[in-house]
Amino acid sequence: MWGNAFLLSVLYLLAGIVVEVIRRWYPAPFVERLSMALDSLPARGLELVHAMAPLRAAYFSGRITDLGVRVVFGVVTVAVIFLLALVVGAIMGALRWALLRASREGKGPPPGNG
Repeated sequence: MWGNAFLLSVLYLLAGIVVEVIRRWYPAPFVERLSMALDSLPARGLELVHAMAPLRAAYFSGRITDLGVRVVFGVVTVAVIFLLALVVGAIMGALRWALLRASREGKGPPPGNG
């Protein structure tokens, strides 16, 4: 579970880096929309914890640079991906436990000494 979350977050961040480099060298409308789509995940995560407004204010007042915003978005993206992996893993673990318990109840006690 952790390995998948790590791989997914690395791929997401690499895609973001590639899109950002392309956006700076070739500012096409498609690339701009793609960049906005990639930024929507961390932006929504920050909105959820009411941290987007202070970040926006800091950016527009010059207290944080473009690179700083990218770093914050990268950290939030990794956190969101790991949180999603944890939630999905917990749900799958609970379902597996319920299925194993249901299958054992239908067969009687497990074999063993006694």
